[in-house]
Amino acid sequence: MAAEKTDTLIVGGGQSGIAMSEHLTEMGIPHLVLERGRVAERWRSQRWDSLVANGPAWHDRFPNLEFDDVGPDVFPPKERMARYFDDYARMINAPIRTNVEVKRVTRCPGRPGFIVETSEGDIEAQRVVAATGPFQVPSFPKIVPEDAGVAQIHSSDYRNPDQLADGAVLVVGGGASGCQIAEELRRAGRDVYLSIGEHYRPPRSYRERDYVWWLGVLGKWDEIKTTPKKKHVAFAVSGYDGGRTVDFRRLGHMGITVLGLTKAYRDGVIEIADDLAENIRQGDEAYLDVLREADAYVERNGIGLPPEPEAWTIEPDPECIAHPIHELDLAGANVTTIIWATGYKFDFSWLQVNAFHDDGTPFHKRGISAETGIYFLGLPELTNRASSFIYGCWYDAKYIATHIGVQRNYVAYEKA
Repeated sequence: MAAEKTDTLIVGGGQSGIAMSEHLTEMGIPHLVLERGRVAERWRSQRWDSLVANGPAWHDRFPNLEFDDVGPDVFPPKERMARYFDDYARMINAPIRTNVEVKRVTRCPGRPGFIVETSEGDIEAQRVVAATGPFQVPSFPKIVPEDAGVAQIHSSDYRNPDQLADGAVLVVGGGASGCQIAEELRRAGRDVYLSIGEHYRPPRSYRERDYVWWLGVLGKWDEIKTTPKKKHVAFAVSGYDGGRTVDFRRLGHMGITVLGLTKAYRDGVIEIADDLAENIRQGDEAYLDVLREADAYVERNGIGLPPEPEAWTIEPDPECIAHPIHELDLAGANVTTIIWATGYKFDFSWLQVNAFHDDGTPFHKRGISAETGIYFLGLPELTNRASSFIYGCWYDAKYIATHIGVQRNYVAYEKA
């Protein structure tokens, strides 16, 4: 049986795949979207129960559809986010096929295009867009052996406090996920240890504007007007509890034992790096820098946003930060579970083309890969820091769709 054919095949039916489909549809480019689960599957089944969007509803959306039942400053829960993408896909009549897994992509022998092997048969496409996003394979360091007598899970497998065995919990990771999970566990009455490393800690909001707004007006989404942020550090900002600034001192005062970086394990004891004070200091510096830049912007532009002097207050150090511990005896502290909130790594093993660095990371410029006809969308820093966020991937998709249209014109050219 001959393979089904399409011009462009999009792998992934989340925010990136739907954004890509919208722009290709507007340009009249035939395409298919394949999703191995349901639309926005990761929002549905690979996140904890209380997860909310990391930005307010007015911002964390595509331009052509607003939330009809969520206030603009609300952080929508994960179920509402999944429904948003379902609604959007129906609105644009996206040609999505769900529960279809892409197993392998290879270049066609002796002719243009690619053979896409799927769980439902082969498809031949002239172009392939990898829109599988940044959260592909859970990643955590193999520091603690499996036979250490403590349960270990990644944050993607955490759902709620009731799923965990009785006892204390060590959460490793100072980004949004680690902080939210640690606070939820503490509110549920658990003894919690939170291990953090370097992090970027901005205010959730300031002077009646959310941080995403400040990112925009201060040029921080594009990182052109300001000193670039540190790469590969935890982004400590979240929409948890209605949207509060992540403050490790506050977490310490509520009974969470904040630790430095988890460094090593030996004989039941976690070795903690002597870096907590410096990491907290750098986090404070980033926080205060945003306040300074925001105040300067308000003054420079004559905007009537009310001052917020209380935002400049830094709480006193709790005991765990003033006198950090450098060893954690798991049994002595009754730690029965470790949750690794340490992010994800890429897995493009199904994409067997010449589009990668030696370490397996995509080789591309703004999503256009080194292999003609292969594109990437939704990855961190694809274009700028907005690229893996909901609104950012929509604009990246528009750029890639335009490139696809240009390439189609080249292929269609015939000399008169």
